[in-house]
Amino acid sequence: METRVTRLLGIEKPVLQGGMAWVSEGRLAAAVSNAGGLGIIACGAAEPEWVEEQVKLARSLTDKPIGCNVMMMSPYVAQIAPMLAELKVDVITTGAGSPSDYIPIWKEAGCKVVPVIPSAALAKRMERIGADAVVAEGCESGGHIGELTTMALIPAVCEAVSIPVIAAGGIADGRGLLAAFALGAEGVQMGTRFLASEECRVAQAYKDKVVAAKDSDTIVTGRAGGHPVRQLKNAFARKVKAAESESGAAEELVLAGSLRRAVEGDVTGGSMMAGQIACLVKEQKTCKQIIDDLFEQVEAWSGLSLQQMADRNASRSWFCGEGGE
Repeated sequence: METRVTRLLGIEKPVLQGGMAWVSEGRLAAAVSNAGGLGIIACGAAEPEWVEEQVKLARSLTDKPIGCNVMMMSPYVAQIAPMLAELKVDVITTGAGSPSDYIPIWKEAGCKVVPVIPSAALAKRMERIGADAVVAEGCESGGHIGELTTMALIPAVCEAVSIPVIAAGGIADGRGLLAAFALGAEGVQMGTRFLASEECRVAQAYKDKVVAAKDSDTIVTGRAGGHPVRQLKNAFARKVKAAESESGAAEELVLAGSLRRAVEGDVTGGSMMAGQIACLVKEQKTCKQIIDDLFEQVEAWSGLSLQQMADRNASRSWFCGEGGE
């Protein structure tokens, strides 16, 4: 499948793996890139040495393009940003702030710059400062979120900018990919679905919670402090929610290494960031199987008329054996 996104990023299929802090490391990124998508290493708040190590690891495992996600609020951003230019990372996605100070050095090094944005206004700003594309992420996604749903956000962003738009938030299968393209996107980004991949190195207990999740099993905390985060419900999330009435208490809980605790297997006292789409993740698969499934499902739909789609919806016969019998 060829779109402006595949041509821009040099990938076979318009599928990006989300940059999930302490989750998206070199092995996962390489596996996604080898499967035809774009694997992304999450820099998060990691030290520059770790980021460089993961980039080199990914490149030892694939000759395909790879990306890095840079959080502009990271205490190490001033060191990591020029380092990624020196390493000539193929694609840099950004979040939690404006990348304007670093876009010139990244583009001079040949890196493609793709900010993650939660609104059409920010998309327009990113286009003005030189972004090559944007990831428009709806609030269904896991981790730090905005206010707009994917259904409302994607068409608004597509109308606001001329650069390619990649849809994120609430996408885990071929239905989501088709919906994203119908709304105007030219690619998709998935995080939660790749969290439950064979190559993802988070603790199995965390993956099991994602696979077992129901549609009502995520919760948003941190709205009171202005930093909303979507995660799976557990004792930790409920403790944070209860503390939000006390100024600053919830924020301190969230910042105390909670995500790393979950990644290492503490599914009670850690923050298991995941999107609402976790309810459609029914089994653990390889990255290649995940991406292949997407396009097999799309093929089953792409030649149908609206009437045929309606008939198929009524019969519920098309859910590919994943919870739709």
